[in-house]
Amino acid sequence: MGGRNPSDPQPTACPSPDVPPTDPRPPAPPQPGGGLPDREALRRFVTEASGRVGKREIARAFNLGPEHKAALRAMLRELALEGTLVPAGARRFRASAAMPEAALLRVTGTDPDGDPIARPVVWDGDGPAPVVFMHPEQKGRPALAPGERVVARLKRLGPGRYEGRTLRRLTDAPGRIVGVFRPTTLYDGPGPLAPPRRHAEAGRLVPADRRAKAEWIIPAGETMGAEAEEVVVAEPLPLAGSGLKPARIVARLGPMGDARSVSLLAIHTHSIPDQFPAEALSEAERARGVSPEGREDLRDVPLITIDGEDARDFDDAVYAEPDGDGFRLIVAIADVAHYVRPGSALDREARRRGNSVYFPDRVVPMLPEALSNGWCSLRPGEDRGCLFAEIFIDAAGNKTRHRFGRGIMRSAARLTYDQAQAIVGNVEESQQETGLPDGLINTLFTAWRALSTARARRGTLDLDVPERVVRLDTSGRITAIEPRPRHDSHRLIEEFMVLANVAAAEELERRRRPCLYRIHAPPSPERAEAMRDSLSAMGFDLPPPGALRARDLGAVLARAAQGEASGPASGTPVSGTLVSETILRAQSQAEYSPDNIGHFGLALPAYAHFTSPIRRYADLLVHRALIGMGTQPADGMPAADAACLDEIGEQVSTAERRAALAERETTERYVAAWLADRVGAEFSGHVSGVTRFGAFVTLTQTGATGLVPVSTLPDDVWTHDEKTQTLRGRHGGLALRLGQPVTVRLVEATPVTGGLLFALVGANPAAASGPARRARGTRPR
Repeated sequence: MGGRNPSDPQPTACPSPDVPPTDPRPPAPPQPGGGLPDREALRRFVTEASGRVGKREIARAFNLGPEHKAALRAMLRELALEGTLVPAGARRFRASAAMPEAALLRVTGTDPDGDPIARPVVWDGDGPAPVVFMHPEQKGRPALAPGERVVARLKRLGPGRYEGRTLRRLTDAPGRIVGVFRPTTLYDGPGPLAPPRRHAEAGRLVPADRRAKAEWIIPAGETMGAEAEEVVVAEPLPLAGSGLKPARIVARLGPMGDARSVSLLAIHTHSIPDQFPAEALSEAERARGVSPEGREDLRDVPLITIDGEDARDFDDAVYAEPDGDGFRLIVAIADVAHYVRPGSALDREARRRGNSVYFPDRVVPMLPEALSNGWCSLRPGEDRGCLFAEIFIDAAGNKTRHRFGRGIMRSAARLTYDQAQAIVGNVEESQQETGLPDGLINTLFTAWRALSTARARRGTLDLDVPERVVRLDTSGRITAIEPRPRHDSHRLIEEFMVLANVAAAEELERRRRPCLYRIHAPPSPERAEAMRDSLSAMGFDLPPPGALRARDLGAVLARAAQGEASGPASGTPVSGTLVSETILRAQSQAEYSPDNIGHFGLALPAYAHFTSPIRRYADLLVHRALIGMGTQPADGMPAADAACLDEIGEQVSTAERRAALAERETTERYVAAWLADRVGAEFSGHVSGVTRFGAFVTLTQTGATGLVPVSTLPDDVWTHDEKTQTLRGRHGGLALRLGQPVTVRLVEATPVTGGLLFALVGANPAAASGPARRARGTRPR
C-alpha cells in the first residue's frame, strides 16, 4: 500500500479546514500604486526583507500615500498583537521567530488539572505552535472555556511552552447571546421613579450560559416578535447609558416548553455547525456505490451490525467463527475515505465539525445524510465498500495476528442490542426470525467472553456510570428520563471495537506511519491524591499517585460492587455509582495526538480510533493512514495532513469536548424541564460532592444532580474538611459526607441553564446573615 514519499516537501504550516491552502509560491514584487497590501503580502514582505523593516520601507515598497497611514498602522498593530510580527524598536518590525510578550490566543482545551491550554491564533514558525498554559482567571471571573479567544501576556517556560495571563477576553463582548426572552413593562421617561432611557425596555434575555451572571435588556422594536419564554439568539447593541447591556434578537428558536428547542439552544450556545455548505452537499449527492474491482469480496461473509434501537447510522459490522482453539474475527467499517477525499469540500467541513453530535431529538452529523445514512451506512442486503480488520485470537482472548484490507461487503442483518441479547437466550426461535446462520450469535458471544477474560487479566478501568436517556413522544414532549440499559451485547461490540482499534494502532506503529493516537494520561498527582482522600473516606485504600495503575482502580470498583467498605470512615454503605463518579472526576481527559503515550484507562500501550469514520474525523485519518500502505494512495493521508497531525489532533479533541458539553448540558436542561412542575416534591438521593458552599446531591431515580446551598442548612458554623470530604456543623452535630443517603426537597428548577437547587428535608432554613454565615469555611471561593 503506497504512502508518502520521504522526499516529499514538508509543509511548515497547516491549512485551515475552512479555506483553501495558501499559495506556497514566493510573493510577486509589490506593484506601484497597488494600494494597501493584504495581511499575508505584508507578512511575507517583512519576512523576506533583509534586516528590520519599518513603516517607511513598507510604504515605499507598496507605493502607499498619506491616506494609507492610519490603515497601515492598524494592520501592523493587529499583526504584532497576533505575534505574526514582532515590534523591534524605533517603529521597526521583524518576522516572529518566537512568541511576543503579548499575543492573541485561542483556548483549545484543558490540562490534567483542569486549567486552560491555549495556542496562538496565528503561527507561522517552524514546527507546531507553542503551548500556552493559562493562569487561572481573577476571582469572580468565569474560567476560560475551549474556543474562547483572549489577548494574553506571555512568559516563556521552555522550548515551545509559555505561561499566559489574560489581558483582555474578546468573548467579554460576545458576538451573540443565546437565552430565553421574558417580556417586562417598565416606565420609559423622566420622573422620580425611573431615569431617562434611550430605548423603552420590552424585555430581558436570560442567558443560557451558567457562567453569565447578568441579564440583557431587549429594547422595544428589537424583539423580532418573540414571545414569553421563547429561546432566542441576540446580538449586543451599543450601551444605552444606563449601565444595562442592551441586545437585539436576531433569531427565534422556539418556546422553551418545547423539548425540541432544548437541543437548538445547545447548538447555538456552542456554535456547533449545523448547516452544510452547498459544495459539500453537492459532493455527497454525487456519491455512488463502490466497484468490486481491487477490493476483497466479503459479500458471502454474514457480517451483522448491532446498534441501539434509536441508532441513526450503521458504520461497523462484526463476524466470528471458530479457528482451532481460538477464533477468527472480522470487524468491517464503512469506507468513508472513498467518498471524503483529502482537500475536498466534504473533507474541510468534516474537519471543521470534528464529529457528530447526538441529542435526544436530532443528530448534527459530521457528514451529509446522503453519506451518513446512505452510502456509508451498512444497510442489510446492500453492497457497501469497507475497510476491514481480520483478527485471530486464542482461547484466552490474546490477539495472535491481524491484517487489514479494503473490501466490499453486504450486511446480513441489522440487530439491536436487545435483539442480540434475546438470541442468546432463545437461539433457535430468534435465529429463525433473523435468518442468520446457526450458531453465529453464540460464536460472537463466546469470542467476546474470551476477550473479556484478557481484558480483566490486563487490568483495565471499567467505570459503570449510568447513562441517562431522555424519551420523547412524537410531539417532542418528554415521556421519561431513565438509565439506559446495558447488556452483554453492548460490551460485546465495545470489546470488538477496542480490539480493532488496538490492531490499527499496532499496524501503523509497526510500519512507522503517522497517525492520530487516542491517548489517555494517568491522573495528575494532585487529582490522584484528592481521589485517594475521597476513597479513603469511603473505606477504600489506593497506592500513592506515582504507583497508581488502572488495575488498582478496577479493584476498588470490584469491591464497591460487592458492597465492601473496610475503613472506619465509611460510616454508611457506599454505592458503586458514587465510587465510579469519584474515580471518573479524577481522570485526565482522553484526547487525540500523534505522540503516543498509551491509554491509561484501557491499560494499552497503543490505541487509535478506527471504527467510526462516519462520525469522527480522527477515525477517517486513521483509515487514510491504513489505505496509504496499499496500492490506492489517492485516498490515503496526504503529506500536508501528516505534517499537521498535532494541530488536527487539537482541533478534533476540542470539537469532541464541545460535543460532550453540549450533550451533557442538553440532558441537564431536559431534566430541569421535566422536574420544573414538581417544585416542592421530595426525592431520595445521595451526597455526590461536598464543597465549602454546600453539598451536591444526585437523585436516585433520574440521576440528576443539584446543589444544597450552605445557606439553607441550619444556622451553624460549617466547616469543610477536604481530606474526609465532609461538611460538618460545629454545634448542631449535623454532617454531610460523600455517599450519604439523603432526602431532599426540590426548591428550584431552571430549564434554561439546567440548574437544580435542593433543600435537605428536616433541616431548618438558616438565617440569611449572622455569625455562622460569616464563619470561615462557609463561603465559596
